[in-house]
Amino acid sequence: MAVEPNLVERARRLAVEISPRASEIEAAGRIPPDLSRALGEAGFYRLFVTTDCGGLEVSPRTAAEVYEALAQGDAASGWVVFIACTTTLAFGRLLPEVVREMMHRPDSLATGVFAPNGVATRVEGGFRVTGRWDWGSGSPNADWIGGGCILVENGEPLKNSAGFPRNHMLFFPRDQVVSLDTWQVSGLRGTGSTAFEVKGVFVPERHAAGVLVKELPDRPLYRFPAFSPLAQGIGAVALGVARAALDEALRVAGEKRRGGSQAPLAERPHVQLEVARAEARLRAARAFFYGTIDAAWDAAQRPEPVPLALSRDMRLAVNHAVSESVAVVDAMYTLVGGTSVYAASPLQRQFRDIHVATQHFMVSPNILETAGRLYLGLPTNTAGF
Repeated sequence: MAVEPNLVERARRLAVEISPRASEIEAAGRIPPDLSRALGEAGFYRLFVTTDCGGLEVSPRTAAEVYEALAQGDAASGWVVFIACTTTLAFGRLLPEVVREMMHRPDSLATGVFAPNGVATRVEGGFRVTGRWDWGSGSPNADWIGGGCILVENGEPLKNSAGFPRNHMLFFPRDQVVSLDTWQVSGLRGTGSTAFEVKGVFVPERHAAGVLVKELPDRPLYRFPAFSPLAQGIGAVALGVARAALDEALRVAGEKRRGGSQAPLAERPHVQLEVARAEARLRAARAFFYGTIDAAWDAAQRPEPVPLALSRDMRLAVNHAVSESVAVVDAMYTLVGGTSVYAASPLQRQFRDIHVATQHFMVSPNILETAGRLYLGLPTNTAGF
């Protein structure tokens, strides 16, 4: 599968610059404005924006490799970029001229939360919206912030063909949104994933995804299973954090000596064994992860829907990538001993970051249950899969 090497290499170079600032990013509780601009100017906020709207419209594999590379420098940076990219998938249901207006600067950033925690009441020309959303990653730097909403007209929620309330993403300019100081957490602090709210904000129809534009573009990116890119962002960040932790442990093992020994940790058979196991686990998980993306992307080139079996495989591969990445980070954190507990050690931050990533609902154990039912041929609710 072809990957756009210039973008991935650009992410790797930027990760080298980001890495020394990881503690600064964590302390600030957000991506610093200059770094946010750099990420945007590199094109990373518009990876999934279609080319007719000024975006790059890359494959899900290329996007995941960008997140993974950035996360090797700092998990929060990779996380914010993937949330920005998955948010812009909603742009497929906005008019192209509206998207071009919203993303008019190279570093324009749109982010948001799809959960339908808002109520959008129909008024002349648009909607009045009230709602509150948690996990607003990247919102401190965003130009536009989206929130999932139930549309209400004449006092009744609008419903889809299945009879359920319709969930639409509505976008608010940054100055209409109130950020709430809720992001006091153990890891991924630099994502700035604060809660946010709006109260009685007017949103014109053109900023309500799926109201004026009823159909998604007939392009491979929109034939790809809709929820997979969100899950894959978590998997890619986890893989990047695990690679960084393994590299850091290798560095420490080559320098650290214990108990008056003149030999470094690297000379100990137990260390050699654990490093070899970690390398195998990480490479195997990564191969499964990207292999399933490639297979589904190939299928998305055809006009028919991507088979459910490929979506199943991708979601299983994401959960596996996350669990194996956690195992690698935990092993490397333990391997280097007391060194890893100090604030100066990247391992303590990587340990905290990856354990917060595991709490995202897109990689919950329920995903494994759903995948297992599908493999067994049992009746299965695949909504959101």
